[in-house]
Amino acid sequence: MAVPKKPNSGKLDALRQTGTLHPHPQLVTDPLFQGQPFFDGRDLMQVKYELLRKVEIDGAPVSTAVTAFGLSRPSYYQARSAFEEGGLAGLAPQKRGPRGAHKFSTEVLEFLGQLRTEQPAMHYEEMAERVQQRFGITVNPRSIERHLRRGQKKTS
Repeated sequence: MAVPKKPNSGKLDALRQTGTLHPHPQLVTDPLFQGQPFFDGRDLMQVKYELLRKVEIDGAPVSTAVTAFGLSRPSYYQARSAFEEGGLAGLAPQKRGPRGAHKFSTEVLEFLGQLRTEQPAMHYEEMAERVQQRFGITVNPRSIERHLRRGQKKTS
């Protein structure tokens, strides 16, 4: 039984918040999304999944399929790779940028803690120089300051 399609502002808000709102749902022209209440051209994850299915299962050419789903060829290849690596969850948008303090390994953090304990008055610039000398990596003195202050209790 077909469910009637409503504008459903709740779903629209959820798609916006999760970053899965298709930027150009009006470009989704695949027949599956026309007149089928289950399929929603605004849902980017669903659109990407159906794009992959159209190419991989139905054998549609990538160039034709991406046009019908309102996406680009690079979007298809990125979605395919993400799906192969993470399944359906791989199609969800990922947070961009570094995943944490990538230069601050446990060893570097222990070294900085030791420097702070041994020489509490040492400037962050000097600490950055010592890290460069010992580990061969360049870190910003401000990053060291922020990291060391994270461990301190806040006083009000």
